[in-house]
Amino acid sequence: MNKLDGKVVLVTGAASGIGKSIAELYATEGAKVVLADLNFEVLESVTKEIVANGGDAIAVRANMVEAADVESMINTAINKYGTLDILVNNAGIMDGFEPVGEITDEKWDHIFAVNTKGVMRSMRKSVNYWLENNKQGNIINVISTGGLNGAHAGVAYSASKHAVVALTKNTAYMYAQSNIRVNGIAPGAIATNISHSMTDVSEFGAIRTKFAHGAIPSIGHPEDIGTVAVFLGSEESKFLNGAIITADGGWTAAF
Repeated sequence: MNKLDGKVVLVTGAASGIGKSIAELYATEGAKVVLADLNFEVLESVTKEIVANGGDAIAVRANMVEAADVESMINTAINKYGTLDILVNNAGIMDGFEPVGEITDEKWDHIFAVNTKGVMRSMRKSVNYWLENNKQGNIINVISTGGLNGAHAGVAYSASKHAVVALTKNTAYMYAQSNIRVNGIAPGAIATNISHSMTDVSEFGAIRTKFAHGAIPSIGHPEDIGTVAVFLGSEESKFLNGAIITADGGWTAAF
């Protein structure tokens, strides 16, 4: 028996990288997967590949900045498969290593809109669905070691991911007696295309963060995070709630 047989899962940022790997591994473990991403053309290709390999999956275009898109992607999962069991918040964007003296209001607001507000909205919608229907729920937030430390990115990305740690822990505690679990994964350096979202990189910020980056022991792969997400989605982790699992190959063990 597969670890996630019959579970309905929504994965955001599923067109590439960590999100793609999570969606693929969940489908392999028997889950029905709703893949959401802004890049719908690539997302459709990933979804078709999952289906061709025997999985059950659909694609939904979603911009995490838009409240209507967040509502729609969750409604689509429920309408298509009759329920939602697991929400994986993976979508996110990087800053340009800007320190507080260089960050603009516009960039700060945009990064928080994607990395934090979009996560809050999807969590709120899912939690209320589970509460109103007396259902068990499971949320997995893909955060970052940048949400645990101060030298891995710029101020906006770091602050937005620290906020998701708080979202994770607070929600886990608040609804622990309602059969709703919330956990997080803090990946270290992973070979993905998130750097493509970086614009106007700060020279000063890049110099300051390079010391921490120089301590990276190895670069991980998306499936290294995907397997942790499978564990958190399964009954094997049923007593984990409010935990942040650091998956960084030992990077932050140094400091």
